[in-house]
Amino acid sequence: MRRLAVFSAVPVAFACGYLVAHIDLPHAHAQTPPAALAPLIVNLAAMSDEAIGPQVPNMGTLRTKGLVNTPSGTIAVQSGNVPKHYHNSADEIQYIISGKGVFWLGDEKREVGPGDLIVIPKGTAHAGSIASSGEFKALAIKLPPQAAGDTHLLP
Repeated sequence: MRRLAVFSAVPVAFACGYLVAHIDLPHAHAQTPPAALAPLIVNLAAMSDEAIGPQVPNMGTLRTKGLVNTPSGTIAVQSGNVPKHYHNSADEIQYIISGKGVFWLGDEKREVGPGDLIVIPKGTAHAGSIASSGEFKALAIKLPPQAAGDTHLLP
């Protein structure tokens, strides 16, 4: 009887694994860049919110469009104002293309605007939270690529 239970457990486990692997679950919003690196010229300043993509659920007015994906890092254009959060798996570098306002970096609020470069080490709280002139649009570089589910919201 016990042998029958063991032998029948194998096909059941296989079937469960097969089903779980083929369920279409929603993907994290970390970055959704193109599959392969390709020559590319993009006028980021002229890119509209609609071209960047839909708002990311539960992330303020954030929109993001992946541009580069390598094993070493990702590059995306982002627009919108996001709630304060941090990432454990990736350092982030943001270059502000447009928008002015207050940006949280660690425990400080700093005025930022076009031309500012923001270096955000992993684990550092950050947010473009209070825009005074349009929403922020930034080039976001993550080194290494941000792991799925590694956006941790803060109060």
